[in-house]
Amino acid sequence: MASKGATLELAVLGLLQETPLHGYELRKRLNLLLGWGRLLSYGSLYPALKRMLRAGWITEVASVSPGVSRRQRIVYQITPEGVKFFGDQITDSGPAAWEDENFNMRFAFFSRTNADVRLRILEGRRQRLQERLDRARTTQRGGRNGDRYVTELQRHSIESVEREVRWLTDLIDAERGSQVREPHRHQLRTSQE
Repeated sequence: MASKGATLELAVLGLLQETPLHGYELRKRLNLLLGWGRLLSYGSLYPALKRMLRAGWITEVASVSPGVSRRQRIVYQITPEGVKFFGDQITDSGPAAWEDENFNMRFAFFSRTNADVRLRILEGRRQRLQERLDRARTTQRGGRNGDRYVTELQRHSIESVEREVRWLTDLIDAERGSQVREPHRHQLRTSQE
């Protein structure tokens, strides 16, 4: 299972591939990327940035924003080693990519992965959630304890997972459909030439 720190580092590298960023802007974009359920503090961000600097994945560059302030800001940018590390990690489609902590971040960077990797991650995530759903349904049937709030919480959890399984199924179907159409387009172009 990927650690929260590793997931954060991968997200930072993905964002820095788009453009160099200073800490405030990086935190703002990470909060958008990671979602409302996980607000990132500077106490988590700056230690991750320090680890990434030591690893050689990013560098710091001092910059002055014209007209805003004379104070220097530290801007972080990705290095070639960081680009390589990100590329190696984002294509990993093993079980860590399916977990709650890691899935959303990887999904946000799906445009940088090939269709086979995306499909393996989506299918793995759906399988993991289906297993969770089966366990929850079994627990719900066997655990009639009479507490309506526990029952409501279980019902809510089951409905949430069912909704995500349906969403994943739609995404998988779309991925498979695009894989079928892409070779057809290539064949059509080749035959026209």
